[in-house]
Amino acid sequence: MTNRSILFLISSCLLATTTARAVSPGASGYNVKDYGAKGDGIALDSKAINNTIDAAAKAGGGTVLLPAGNYLSGSIHLKSNISLYLDQGAVIIATQSEANGEYDPAETTVNTAYQDYGHSHFHNSLIWGEDLHDVSILGPGTIWGKGLLRDSKDDSKLGNKAIVLLRCRNVIIRDISILSGGWFGILATGTDNLTIDNIKEDTNRDGMDIDCCKNVRVSNCFVNSPYDDGICLKSTYALGYARNTENVTITNCQVSGYDVGTLLNGTFKHSVSHPTGRIKLGTESNGGFKNITISNCVFDYCRGLALETVDGAELEDVAVTNITMRDVVSDPIFLRLGSRMRSPAGTPVGQLRRILISNVVIYNAEPHYVCTVSGIPGHDIEDVTLSNIKLYVKGGLTPNGTEANPPENEGMYPEPGMFGEAPAYGFFIRHAKNIKITAVEINMIKSDTRPVLIANDVQGLYLKELNAPRMTIDNKPIFNQISDLQVTDSLINK
Repeated sequence: MTNRSILFLISSCLLATTTARAVSPGASGYNVKDYGAKGDGIALDSKAINNTIDAAAKAGGGTVLLPAGNYLSGSIHLKSNISLYLDQGAVIIATQSEANGEYDPAETTVNTAYQDYGHSHFHNSLIWGEDLHDVSILGPGTIWGKGLLRDSKDDSKLGNKAIVLLRCRNVIIRDISILSGGWFGILATGTDNLTIDNIKEDTNRDGMDIDCCKNVRVSNCFVNSPYDDGICLKSTYALGYARNTENVTITNCQVSGYDVGTLLNGTFKHSVSHPTGRIKLGTESNGGFKNITISNCVFDYCRGLALETVDGAELEDVAVTNITMRDVVSDPIFLRLGSRMRSPAGTPVGQLRRILISNVVIYNAEPHYVCTVSGIPGHDIEDVTLSNIKLYVKGGLTPNGTEANPPENEGMYPEPGMFGEAPAYGFFIRHAKNIKITAVEINMIKSDTRPVLIANDVQGLYLKELNAPRMTIDNKPIFNQISDLQVTDSLINK
């Protein structure tokens, strides 16, 4: 091949690449306006959008394009091999109308005994797909759940979730924004090979719930949810059997509890008194949680990290690293093994074990809460390592009658604060085995006379480089029923 031929080939490839990048991902697909969609925010566009999806599916798949416009809609039915692309300026608006039957009714479900209504019904949603493969929701546009309910109490004729995926595989959700997504902004149940990347959610309940799913990647997301959880892994009985949520990575994400709408508009207002907005595993925990990593995430004005199993699940092999938290309104770290047992008869109490939490900075944590590791009598949390943590607590409290060994509340819904006002200002550890706390510094912003740490019924407690610079004789650690206690290189006394 001559030099001139090589140069021509390179030039041709560069031209083809440049041309491809200049074309919108949906430009050669199926435009909903060609199928009757108005995009004026007045006419209902559900039928036109669904007709467009049907046409693409009949042709073997493709991209369904929503160009700039306001698309008032009820239920949209995803199909296999379809990409729903929301262009810049495109907004899907959930209709509020009850009379037009635009939302699909809540279907008959396999069971309603072991999980909430929202986890038991899927079709009553704005965008949903069931038993699909190779489907995506893409683009810089927005989904506005204006007419979605926050729960099921008001009217079963209306939708209550923005995006639902049931028993699907090979799914991508990328680049979209969700405003006020209803009960769930994204609910994925029994869905495998799921990627959620670079989305922004500014919502009035849960941001995203990943339930009974395998091989999941959540990355580069902003989730603001002042009234419920931000990024939540669950393992319900919604499929009619227990199934693990496993092989999950959550990375480069931010969760917060700002006022709804103020993440997307950039004002970041803080008027909600006790926002949620956290990353959590649980509460529903019938199956299990295995092989989970959470890394490089920011918690801002919300609750802290919660790992919970109370319905019989095994929660194990979890690594959490490189986390910053600021203005945390509950336990910065909350590990709970309980026995609520909302599960089939005969289900044994679960297990919580092999947890690594490292490289964490927590500033301005509320003083009424504490980093908690708590099992129940006869069922220990096992093999937990907490390392390289800097904790700055507001402080300013006194014991004030707070019990060093508060009520067990074994069957209670697991939530920070379930034991009352924190008996310590740093850590509370109870019914646990093989706990290692290394290179941890606990600071008080204001003086606090509660103990820095309380440990009750712990088999194997290893403290190395645990420092509490403002600790005095009045707030030194309390150890009850501890076997194999080792304290080295720490500024505390046994």
